[in-house]
Amino acid sequence: MTRWGRVVMIVAAITVGGGVAVRGLSEEAPRHQLPAPADGRSKVVGLCDGETSVTVTGLAPGERMAPDKARAVASELMGKYDAKLQVAHGGTEHTQRETRVWEAELKRVVDEGYKLFHSPEIGTNGISCDMCHPDASITHPETYPKFQSQLKKVALLRDMINWCIENPLEGPKLADDDPKMRAMEAYILSTRKGVPLDPGKH
Repeated sequence: MTRWGRVVMIVAAITVGGGVAVRGLSEEAPRHQLPAPADGRSKVVGLCDGETSVTVTGLAPGERMAPDKARAVASELMGKYDAKLQVAHGGTEHTQRETRVWEAELKRVVDEGYKLFHSPEIGTNGISCDMCHPDASITHPETYPKFQSQLKKVALLRDMINWCIENPLEGPKLADDDPKMRAMEAYILSTRKGVPLDPGKH
């Protein structure tokens, strides 16, 4: 795992008890079920894999760790995670089955995004996204976040998707965690696979 990947994982992990799992489009990601502290007074902090945890003594529920302590806990979590990977994979790559499952899940979401992008159901006036952006052309997802004059602020890709839904398509805004938004983002990004990230480019 790259250092950047670890940073992302640690940031997600430090939100105690939060979690993400691969689920169907319409399912809500479950929260982690962390073990209770043995002494009944300490705090258990979990990694974003939903399994790895560390008991932090002297930390009351709801209390924030000092930066040095939080870094030490995050380091301990990643140490446990790395050790578990070595046991699970023996230092080898992921299995073919794992890769097939992940590729199939991604394809399912991208395909759903393709359907939505090419359908007028997102809006109310009969226009669909592909009528202005055939095959997601001229969307440049690799350039986000960037300042958008339409919104007069720095926008994410999902912000511009919603701007287009609400304006040219005259449809209702989608929530960030709406399965339709996630699918459309996945499809648009998939069309630019291999293109270097260039945030802020106009």
